[in-house]
Amino acid sequence: MSERAAPFYCPYCGDEDLRPNEQGHGAWECAACNRAFQLKFLGLLTRGLQRNDGGGDEI
Repeated sequence: MSERAAPFYCPYCGDEDLRPNEQGHGAWECAACNRAFQLKFLGLLTRGLQRNDGGGDEI
């Protein structure tokens, strides 16, 4: 199994200057906006992927 992916951008300001936070797994801090946040995977949805090939309103 591979290592978990790190976020590329801050969800608040969009800057790329992110560093791991000392609070543990999934915690990150942004040096640009001085915010700390945590990412967490909640799980897979039971309904799965649903594709709508209806197209929409016809002209």
